[in-house]
Amino acid sequence: MQHLVAVILTYNEAHNLCACIDSLRGWVDRVVVWDSGSTDATQQIARQAGATVVERAFDNYSAQRQAALDATEAEWIFFVDADERATPELAREIHQTLSTPTHSLAGGWVPRRNFIVGHEMRAGGFSPDYQLRLLRRNAAHYVQERPVHEIVALKGSAVYLQTPLIHFNYLSWPQFHHKQRLYAGYEARILAQQGIRPQPHNFVLQPLREFWRRFVTLKGWRDGVQGLWLAALLAWYYGFVPYLLLLRQESTTSVRLP
Repeated sequence: MQHLVAVILTYNEAHNLCACIDSLRGWVDRVVVWDSGSTDATQQIARQAGATVVERAFDNYSAQRQAALDATEAEWIFFVDADERATPELAREIHQTLSTPTHSLAGGWVPRRNFIVGHEMRAGGFSPDYQLRLLRRNAAHYVQERPVHEIVALKGSAVYLQTPLIHFNYLSWPQFHHKQRLYAGYEARILAQQGIRPQPHNFVLQPLREFWRRFVTLKGWRDGVQGLWLAALLAWYYGFVPYLLLLRQESTTSVRLP
């Protein structure tokens, strides 16, 4: 069994993938690309770069990561997104962490430096933005009740690394809006599964809470106009839109009732 394998989930990531794989080359035992049926050159680029390609139809992020975790023969798995870049400093820190692990160590939280449309975010929940990406394969599993913004359950302890991944979140605002609409849909489904029904106050209080959390509690004001703009947008997509989708779903269901 290999010691450390990097796994990259992809769908039409031809523009990102080569640089991502290059940042992993030489310090992981193998790179595995878990592709969701890309229609661009993602799979070809992955193979040319020396990565193993596995194709699996996408259902949700948690299930996709769990499938990769189950199938990858390695003691440790390092999940990286195609729009992320590892640095030599992070590689050294990961190897130092794994060279003398404690018996109970099951995972590692990795911080990220987030760039949104060319601006590095310093606050507002975007820094240090710790993600649980380094996992001991036999001591971790993804909680399937969270299909997006995944939650990992560990059988053991986790360490917080200091060296960040470089994350180029969104290259353009249309890309940002497209992704947030998808996430809002996932959030609406989670609320529906929890039996939550939209109430009038949700459309006022939830956006205000999310804006306050981003801009004040998490100090989004430190990013100036970009911080204000993102706090407002995320208040809309996470505080308002999911409840609007729930309301539309209820209206459609009530019309179909006999």
